[in-house]
Formats: sequence, structure tokens, C-alpha cells
Amino acid sequence: MEANSRHQTELPYLTTDLSGIGGVIKRYDEDFLVEEIPLYSVSGEGTHTYFTIEKRGLTTLAAIRLIARALGRNARDIGYAGLKDAHAVTQQMLSIEHVEPTRIKSLGLSRIRVLSVSRHGNKIKLGHLSGNRFTIKIRRTVASPLSRAAPIMDVLAKRGVPNYFGPQRFGVRGDNALIGRAVLQGNYDQAIALILGRLGSMDQADVRKARELFDAGDLEASAVAWKRAFPEQARICRALIKSSGDARRAWQAVQHTLRKLYVSAVQSELFNRVLARRITGIDRLETGDIAWKHRNGACFRVEDAAGEQVRCYTFEISPTGPLFGRRMTEAHGAPGQLEAEVLNESGLGKEQMHAKEGTKLDGARRPLRVPLLSPDLDADNDDHGPYLRLSFQLPPGAYATSVTREICKQD
Repeated sequence: MEANSRHQTELPYLTTDLSGIGGVIKRYDEDFLVEEIPLYSVSGEGTHTYFTIEKRGLTTLAAIRLIARALGRNARDIGYAGLKDAHAVTQQMLSIEHVEPTRIKSLGLSRIRVLSVSRHGNKIKLGHLSGNRFTIKIRRTVASPLSRAAPIMDVLAKRGVPNYFGPQRFGVRGDNALIGRAVLQGNYDQAIALILGRLGSMDQADVRKARELFDAGDLEASAVAWKRAFPEQARICRALIKSSGDARRAWQAVQHTLRKLYVSAVQSELFNRVLARRITGIDRLETGDIAWKHRNGACFRVEDAAGEQVRCYTFEISPTGPLFGRRMTEAHGAPGQLEAEVLNESGLGKEQMHAKEGTKLDGARRPLRVPLLSPDLDADNDDHGPYLRLSFQLPPGAYATSVTREICKQD
């Protein structure tokens, strides 16, 4: 079993007593629609051009690279609020400074459509969004899926959606956290081997060949094979060759954003483990908890769990889990003990979760649950056959797969 699927099947459901509908999501790109909800209105004035795009079958970063190349700019010049799925039709707002709106409007790129253009006074930064609205069609379900899905949605609307990090957080092969853990433990040989080798069942075509060659020790041929499919991996392989096999130096050739992604995936995995062990009580506080205020994201330590519980039932506040790092506020009491146990079981210590090779892990708290807003569902047919349609809104950083896995009961 791949690391990704193994990790997901270890995560318990909140609605485990309710039968799922089975089925598949993302059978077609148009089955998964995502609309980003901006954090603020665009003023219409300023040096930054804001533009909303609709992309299909592309990651956000791939779309940004295509747009930057068409404009003759660097990809880092383009601001974005969040990353959106590749296998979907998604709408999100981007920004770039000192580019005329007419140039943006005239872009003619495959799988990218410009929906609107305006101006504003600042660059869009990561997190500059109010949330995301999802419309998802689930196909190949059991008969009469509405009767099963409706009570599940009712529970999620009342108690909240488990705030698991979704499988996309851990990469296609599910090994992002494995790579990050190896780095935090100082095992760079293992990290580079996972990035460039360690053939898996999901690897196909050029990627399969590149990994086979790396595992066989033919780095030159592996670098050539990687270049045909993934230039970033080819560059890392070349760095390993140039450093005479020094994996630590090759790690420095990994783009900073990817280095951060790998080590932060460890934070995500450990958070999921804590949430999995508290899943039955995601709407109940314990003394020593760090509580999350949903209104503004502020946190406070819970000294009187019974006294604060009413605010938890009304979804004003929720218990949190750890994103381990040097600035994270630690829980006390039973919640703190559980978090310490999960970290200890991972084979990592607090100091290892602070930083590695210039990649800082500041740490934070993350709510164990998020509200399911504007939920709706119905069943219908289209040209591809019958489906169950889910519609709902989630706060930033929450994964729609946390809803669909509860509905479907299969990963």
C-alpha cells in the first residue's frame, strides 16, 4: 500500500456509525468546482493588477508559471492567496504589479481563462482569502445516496468537519512527510533517495525509468530521464553528482518552497495523528486545551473546560491541535500529554521540530474542526450519468476531502 493511502485509512471518521455512499470524486475535472472567496474587495486603484482566473487540470503553481512566462515575468512576481487542486475547475484571484490590465485580458493560454481584471494597492499574499466554496459531484454511488448522505451532512453541520490535512498535502506518492522526517533527523541520504528513487506502484513512464536508474546507481542516466518529466528533480540529481554523492549538499539544491513543504508535511501528519485520537471529542474542550476563536483565529488557554463548553457547542470556539515548532503554544493537562506522546512516538523531539538547514518551523495551533457553511446536496443525472452533488463552504486551509471521505466512507 502506498504511504498516502495507508495514512488516510488510519484516520477515523467522525460519523463512523453512519454508512457512506461509496462512489468516486474527480471522475471529470468539472465534477470538482472550487471558487475562492476573497478576503477583501478590490479598490480599482493602485499599481497591482488583480485578476481572477478559471483554470482546468492545472495546479495553481503550474498556472502561475504559464502566466509569468507569457508576461515575461518571474513566477514569484505573481501573488496568490491559496493553492487549488489540479484535477478540478477552480477560480481564484492573482495579482501582479506594473502590468497593464489590457495585457492580462489578452492572455490566451490553454486551460486558463481570465474572468475579471481590476487594480489594487497591494500584492495578494498567501492566506488573503475568506474561504472556498465547493461544488462536488460524486459518481458511482450506492442506490438512493441522498438518504445516506443527508444525516452525515447534518452531523457535520452540527458538530463540525474534522480538520484533517488532506492527502494532497502529502504528495502524489504520499511521501512528503517521510522526506521531511528524514531531513529533520539529519538523514539526507534517505530524503534524496525518496525524492529521486524508491520506485513505487504509482510511478509510470519517464518517472518510473528515472527512479529505476537512480536506485540502480546510474545518476547520470537518471538525471537525463528526470529532465524529460521533472526538471526540478533533474537539477537535484545533477547537484548530487556534482557534490560527489553528498546528499546534504544536494538537499540545498532543492527549492526553498519545496524544502519548506516537505518539513511542514511532518507538522501536518502529527496534527492528523492528534486529531485522530481526539475525533470523538472534536466539539468538547478539556482543561489545558488551547482553544481557537473562530471569529478571528485568536487562541487562549482553557482553565475551566466546563465553563467554556457552551461557547464550544455554539461553535464560537473549538479545541486545537499542534503544528509543532519553536513558537507553538503548548497545551497543558491531558491534551498536552497526548500531544507529547504523539511527538515522541514519531521519533522526533521538540528541538528537531524547530528548524533544519535554514528552514524554520515556527509552529502554530490549528482547530480540530471547522464549520460546514451553506451545506446543500441533491441527486441528478447529466451526460456522464447519475451523481450526488454536494455544495458547501469551508474556511481557509480546510480540505473538501474531509467532507467527501465522511460522505463516501472510502479513501
